[in-house]
Amino acid sequence: MADSEKMALALAILCFLCGNAFLPSSASSDSFLQCLSVMMPSQLVYQQSSSGFTSVLESSVQNPKFLTNTTVRPLCIVTASDVSHVQAAVRCGRWHGVRLRVRSGGHDYEGLSYRSVRPEVFAVLDLARLCGVRVVPGEGSAWVDAGATLGELYYTVGTTNPGFLFPGGACATVGVSGFISGGGIGLMMRKYGVGGDNVLDARIVNANGDVLDRAAMGEDLFWAIRGGGGESFGVVVAWRLKLSRVPPTVTVVNNLRTMEQGVADLLAKWETTILTPSLPDLTIRVVLQERHAFFQTFYLGRCSDLLRTVRGVFPELGMTAADCNEMSWLRAMAFIYFGNTNTPVEGLLNRTNSLGTYFKSKSDYVRRAVGRAGWESLFQQQLSRNGNMLMILEPHGGAVGGGNTNATTPYPHRRGVLFNIQYGSMWWGEANGTAAATALWWLDGLYGFLGQYATSNPREAFANYRDLDLGQNVVGRYGVSSYSSGRVWAERYFMGNYRRLAAVKAVVDPSDYFRNEQSIPPLPKT
Repeated sequence: MADSEKMALALAILCFLCGNAFLPSSASSDSFLQCLSVMMPSQLVYQQSSSGFTSVLESSVQNPKFLTNTTVRPLCIVTASDVSHVQAAVRCGRWHGVRLRVRSGGHDYEGLSYRSVRPEVFAVLDLARLCGVRVVPGEGSAWVDAGATLGELYYTVGTTNPGFLFPGGACATVGVSGFISGGGIGLMMRKYGVGGDNVLDARIVNANGDVLDRAAMGEDLFWAIRGGGGESFGVVVAWRLKLSRVPPTVTVVNNLRTMEQGVADLLAKWETTILTPSLPDLTIRVVLQERHAFFQTFYLGRCSDLLRTVRGVFPELGMTAADCNEMSWLRAMAFIYFGNTNTPVEGLLNRTNSLGTYFKSKSDYVRRAVGRAGWESLFQQQLSRNGNMLMILEPHGGAVGGGNTNATTPYPHRRGVLFNIQYGSMWWGEANGTAAATALWWLDGLYGFLGQYATSNPREAFANYRDLDLGQNVVGRYGVSSYSSGRVWAERYFMGNYRRLAAVKAVVDPSDYFRNEQSIPPLPKT
């Protein structure tokens, strides 16, 4: 077929699709693949028979648990390098009854961006090639493509626009789009708010294949994608992010303390003192493992000011000038991620992942202090008995806890939250077996133990630490996810914002084309 004929056919398909809703999956997978071959370069589509299919599928997979012989794999992977390719994939998918799972190239704790729990014909829309970061020196904003990682964003902002930052997370390989779509918590949120609070505009490809900016999509959809799970509503292809001023020098301090050094007392002081709103420039997150607590301090200022502050409110930590690492914000993000000062900031651009460690994660929120006795019991009864488990405590308060949560973003875990907990359990060998069963048993025990201190009714959870143990959608007889089945898990992530998210879904994607096991269902008509 000549290029002119391909273009004519593509235009005819576009005209047809603009006026048609999602059709039943009676058309063949071959028709979907043929549609893609007309609408975009063939080298961007990797079928299961393609030589590069496996390597592309594995490119951003962080957990080998989801790359076994029983994993339900996609019909193909569309590696879009232009927004028009995203539009084509959506339109071909709706026309031929093939759903898309959208992968921005970062982390995915349950692998739902590239696999299905139940047998299903689907394709993966991989956005990793859409990874541009556009920054103008001196300006307080940046346009970031959906396939960029936080490391790529940090590097570009830090080298092109020093004096500004974006308040992201500690892990450089997390995708920007996934980070924002789940709300986005991190080391600087006490000063600047969560990631979703720092979005000025966005571009999304909707279920009709149209590209909409903030003005065109409307404020309800713009609200929903900044923390309500962007993959439920369309394909976000770019974000305009607010950049905030940062001092030329920030300070990072790592302090390791053990049970024998009174770590339970330190944690009790930490949760009642450091988390106050009056210290937004100071963040001390804590990693707990075995018999240790790793206090990681990030301070927006110099060491001398940090020491003065910490000695006034938390002298028990014993922080000294020798502990301080003064550096630029960009170097601090590299230091926090790599754990040393030797790795150059260019290392933040590395997307390479390791598939050697199996893991399972869960999450919690704490609104009342655990107390010394609780922390002591936690170490003695849980952590010290299994070194393959860990907990990461992310302090909230400050800018996170202010404002009306329903009016800002769907991230609801704000006023009154002391800290978030991420639980992790690791194992090696194989996805299923004795090691896996033991690791999951320990994790369930740890999660169960903390239930007495975590929030309840609902027991809150963080959407970016996706956990299918909380529940999965049930698809009804009309091919639409059930709103009632979604409540089981979604009110844990989004609390009172779930209904509003479902109402937005009913407007922008009533046929539930963009769905997975934990996507927002459309609100039923009354």
